[in-house]
Amino acid sequence: MICPYSLGVWGGVQAQVLGLARTLRHTGVDVQVLAPCDGLPPEPWITPLGDSMPYAQNGSFAPVAPDPAAQLRALGAVWDERFELLHLHEPLAPGPTLTTIVVKPVPLVGTFHASGNIAVYRYLRPLLRRLAGRLDCRVAVSAEAARMAERHLGGGYEVLFNGIEIDRFANAAPIEHAGPTVLFLARHEPRKGLSVLLDATQYLPDEVTILIGGSGPETEALRSRHKNNPQLVWLGDLSDTSKASHLAGADVFCVPSLGGESFGVVLLEGMAAATPVVASDLEAYRVTARDGTDATLFPTGDPKGLAASILEALERGPRIEQQIRNGRVRAEEFAMENLADAYLARYQRVLA
Repeated sequence: MICPYSLGVWGGVQAQVLGLARTLRHTGVDVQVLAPCDGLPPEPWITPLGDSMPYAQNGSFAPVAPDPAAQLRALGAVWDERFELLHLHEPLAPGPTLTTIVVKPVPLVGTFHASGNIAVYRYLRPLLRRLAGRLDCRVAVSAEAARMAERHLGGGYEVLFNGIEIDRFANAAPIEHAGPTVLFLARHEPRKGLSVLLDATQYLPDEVTILIGGSGPETEALRSRHKNNPQLVWLGDLSDTSKASHLAGADVFCVPSLGGESFGVVLLEGMAAATPVVASDLEAYRVTARDGTDATLFPTGDPKGLAASILEALERGPRIEQQIRNGRVRAEEFAMENLADAYLARYQRVLA
């Protein structure tokens, strides 16, 4: 399995790669992951390809490794290990996945995670269409991601929604806080909507604490702008274990993204932790959670609407308690074990 993004940086694709690899290994599949790693690899079965550099993409900065040294390490590992099959996540991202698709030493499965506006897909469409045609199986993580890939790259895509490792969240030891808490966990960049949550604090009671996990290009500017707000607690980057514990201990999990999302796996993580979820009313999130049934979706980018939804969730009335129960059931539908079985069937089909 090859990931173009650094496993030393917090990200949704990286979490899917690690979770899927762990689950497949538990079933007896010999999976090795090749990826850039800024720092030590998070698992012993990861082959690090070097450090990453930021690459602007889809309203975010992706930590990729397009340098020649990383490509040589990737190809060297592929040739040395003699893998039967390679699973490429974001196959056309600059770096080892793109290099591997050009060389194609063995059958290839490709998973497309991105949705939204990818400029390079427009500018290099003929070339990228030819490269995408080298994949033996194409998968997209949502209908929205599939539509974008079909529009720019052609071909057909099987939709396999992202999965979560249920036990990592359902059995996490909660970190308790005094008073009501609202948790934010994402990179601090415009499309993740942290500024919307911070603007919403003016409509929340003073006793509500906002726990802010992660970091990013907006961190310093937002901290400076809201430096006089005692409600804010900046947690910084968190380990997977700490992330799950904060989720389990929070009174509300807030996901105020503004766009560019292909699937709401973070909503499922909050549901698995039995924490009420308040999220933007994005198409990707409506696929993941049913508004009013599994989670509360507020008008995207509306601080006042967000605050009203948070207050309702904090009251924990009968509707919210039912949402929590429904959310746990909904999260189980996306268990990583189910996703691993689906990918294993496709691996076997390609190899056959």
